[in-house]
Amino acid sequence: MPEEAVGKAKVAVMLSGNGTTMSALLYHSRLSGCPYEIVLVASNKPEARGLRIAEAEGVETFALSHKGMAREDHDAAMDRALRQAGADCVALCGYMRVLSPGFVEQWAGRMLNTHPALLPKFKGLETHQRAIDAGESHGGCSIHVVTAQLDDGPVLGQIPVPILPDDTAETLGARVLLAEYQLYPRVLSDFVSNPPGPA
Repeated sequence: MPEEAVGKAKVAVMLSGNGTTMSALLYHSRLSGCPYEIVLVASNKPEARGLRIAEAEGVETFALSHKGMAREDHDAAMDRALRQAGADCVALCGYMRVLSPGFVEQWAGRMLNTHPALLPKFKGLETHQRAIDAGESHGGCSIHVVTAQLDDGPVLGQIPVPILPDDTAETLGARVLLAEYQLYPRVLSDFVSNPPGPA
């Protein structure tokens, strides 16, 4: 382990896709003074591009398809990989699987997720189109602690993103991603520096 990494919180990332949000966390971790390091990138999709990015950056990876596996068995395998990597906490970055209650309980208070809406509004999917259809003035992104209820944990940070008159779900989503790339590393840094208490 590089000398500069001593004392840093060890973060495992779980993703299912391209790895752009993971990359934002990873590159932030390379900045002087960042209090965390990425020790593992794990995915339920072995073909996920995010795994290739992590490998190119020298980060350990783990992939296990969930197809044909019971949810609890797949989550148990992921949990073992996270623990073997020495992870202190988990950052979900577009992990497109609902986690089992047992997995969430194992990482209670130590797992964050990013959601492309201003929670508690628009939990679930198709958040950008739903915000546009509802006549909202802003979309945005939220970073929250993961609980057993979908998109329901305590919100640790948000950035509102104005909805333009000609926005589509795609154009709004692209700007929300830019906000997410700024917000998630900052919130994760604060989170590992000031971990929540038992409450």
